[in-house]
Amino acid sequence: MDFNVRKLATDAGIFFSRAVQFTEEKLGQAEKTELDTHFESLLSRADCTKNWTEKIYRQTEVLLQPNPGARIEEFLYEKLDRKIPPRATNGEILGQFMLEAAKEFGPGTPYGSTLIKVGDCQRTLGGAQRDFLQTSSISFLTPLRNFLEGDWRTISKERRLLENRRLDLDACKARLKKAKASEAKAAAAPDFQETRPRNYVLSASASAADHELRVAQTEFDRQAEVTRLLLEGINSTHVNHLRCLCEFVEAQTVYYNQCHKYMQELQRELGSSSGDIGCPDSLEVNAHGVGSPTDPSTVLPLSSPSPDTDTLQIEEVQPPASGTRKAKVLYAYYAGDSSELSLMADELITVYTVPGMDSDWLIGERGNQKGKVPVTYLELLS
Repeated sequence: MDFNVRKLATDAGIFFSRAVQFTEEKLGQAEKTELDTHFESLLSRADCTKNWTEKIYRQTEVLLQPNPGARIEEFLYEKLDRKIPPRATNGEILGQFMLEAAKEFGPGTPYGSTLIKVGDCQRTLGGAQRDFLQTSSISFLTPLRNFLEGDWRTISKERRLLENRRLDLDACKARLKKAKASEAKAAAAPDFQETRPRNYVLSASASAADHELRVAQTEFDRQAEVTRLLLEGINSTHVNHLRCLCEFVEAQTVYYNQCHKYMQELQRELGSSSGDIGCPDSLEVNAHGVGSPTDPSTVLPLSSPSPDTDTLQIEEVQPPASGTRKAKVLYAYYAGDSSELSLMADELITVYTVPGMDSDWLIGERGNQKGKVPVTYLELLS
């Protein structure tokens, strides 16, 4: 291996000297050149941008691809510079399973024909999801990754160079200060036999230290200006990420509007054929038409309590003398009406049942709050 031993030794010496000087600064034993307030503000803003961009990027990856194994596979393909093989979405897989099940059960049967309709809808939803994932990756994830792997690496490199230039500048200041102190000491206590040689050497040493200081100051100022320009470019990064964020929201809006449209069409198909296949009446769609996809009032629930079964007044329900149990909430639940109780994940509540109540529901109590809670959201404790 061909390498320069002298250069290697010199670099190692410089690294060791800088490490010693950095440690002395931390211990307060050496002076440190402070950057101006505006520069420190730019550094803080850049660090904040990097940290939050990294968090948003990682969490967006989780949102778009919840499967960690799939994310690792995609990462490896990118590092190997190979094309990622096409992967079916969960909706497409579910739709395919439903269509295959319909063939086994018989497409002419009520269950088989419904499986075909729902399966086709799930495949359509899966295709819409695929388009959404691709659009979001290109318009949002890629710019964030380019900043972290490109611009930020350049900024970090220049910041390290600036720190080295600052350490060199402070070392030159220390050497000049020491040389001037020695020169002043010699002038205060002259030795007539050796005054001229010693003073000459000390003066030359101070001049050399002063020259090194000027060179180090010039290099530091030049590197500070380069770093400043890069840090001020963070404003442009924010503008670019703002545009990408708007495109991401637009892609989400299109995707969810498509999902809403497809599900309403499926609901209409199942509602129109409910008399033939025996589907519940709750699948019927409002005959007054479909409103805006973003209007929650136009989305009809797949199941709604009938007036006859909603006669239970929660306020009048009293807990039995025995039979109350503690339950741990597995998932967050938002109450559908005033008779239900909203739940927070991992909290503990008291539950019990009352005669004539649906077996899928319990009465839950949290302090002075009381309401119906779904059994599937709970883990009953002994």
